Amino acid sequence: MSAPAGAIWGRVEQQDFRSRVRGTLLGAAVGDALGAPVDGLDLDGIQEGYGAEGIADFAFAYGRRGAVTHITQLTLFTVDGLIRAQVRRDTGAWHPPTDLHRAYLRWAATQRDWGPDERRKDDGWLAREEWLYARRDPARSLLLGFGDEHMGTLDAPKSPGEIGPEATARSAPFGLLVGWEPQLVVQLAVECAAQTHGHPVAYLSAGAYAVIVHGLARGETLDGAVQRALALLAARPGHQPVSDALQHALGAVRQGMPTPVRVEELAGDGSAEGVLAAAVYCALVGEDFRHGLCLAVNQDGPSGATAALTGGLLGALHGETALPPAWLAELEGRPTLLELADDFAMEMTQGPALHGPAGSSPGWLARYPRA
Repeated sequence: MSAPAGAIWGRVEQQDFRSRVRGTLLGAAVGDALGAPVDGLDLDGIQEGYGAEGIADFAFAYGRRGAVTHITQLTLFTVDGLIRAQVRRDTGAWHPPTDLHRAYLRWAATQRDWGPDERRKDDGWLAREEWLYARRDPARSLLLGFGDEHMGTLDAPKSPGEIGPEATARSAPFGLLVGWEPQLVVQLAVECAAQTHGHPVAYLSAGAYAVIVHGLARGETLDGAVQRALALLAARPGHQPVSDALQHALGAVRQGMPTPVRVEELAGDGSAEGVLAAAVYCALVGEDFRHGLCLAVNQDGPSGATAALTGGLLGALHGETALPPAWLAELEGRPTLLELADDFAMEMTQGPALHGPAGSSPGWLARYPRA
């Protein structure tokens, strides 16, 4: 179990936390990459292209095997924004949703520009990763939400009718704030989701997913983490569809062998709460990481988002050693994912030694500028 806020991080706790951070980010990216070639296909289409068992390994998408989509891109910028928020706290400025919004605007620039703009000195290192400058079918809600400088809020959200899973799919990193109280994790994820997805079903699904990851990263069982999420959701207006979907996922576990039909029933029309429920189910019944992801992908619903959420849950639960090495070897952007995961783990466990009133590491501030 990771050390709580204010505790001294021992070597064992640091190693466990880093493994869970790596597992969460790599697991979500592997799920995203597994689903990328078949996203938008129904099960018949998947089986027609990949055989009766469906897709069970990386296949070609965007010109290569193991390619990731906008889901992984935005998850990376979520991590970047969280680190930048911690660094900016030294200045007395403490409003993480604003720092996350700025990070998402840096992602939006990767969707417009041909490559990094060296004149933007305050962008930090992630925005200079050239492989991220590729448009991987981002949903219209994302391009609209981050299409200008105006930040959506819970009082005035962007796209108030949007119920898709895209905001939920970028929200795993909020759950890695293991020193935060669970209700604060929910609140931050909800506020940041409203920047593109203004319907309660969408932003509460993001909050629920984040706090489930939070429980797993702190050493809880998946069932226990879901129960905590349900308790926290109960106080929020508009929670019932999300709570019902999670309860349905827990109940489905007791209904016999997992099948694509059961996953499809949970995923429903592909809205956020259904995709979240399907991912929770696949993580609960999956015999191992590979089995859980193959269940998530081979169904009629949104394969990429479901598998990305499932991968994030299983990675947070088991750590990076549970991920199949062959998939990791082919995963697009793996070096960047590992570097960012380790930076996040270092910031959360050793932040005061990297920056603060007593002095700061110039190298760290170059990577994560305060501006």
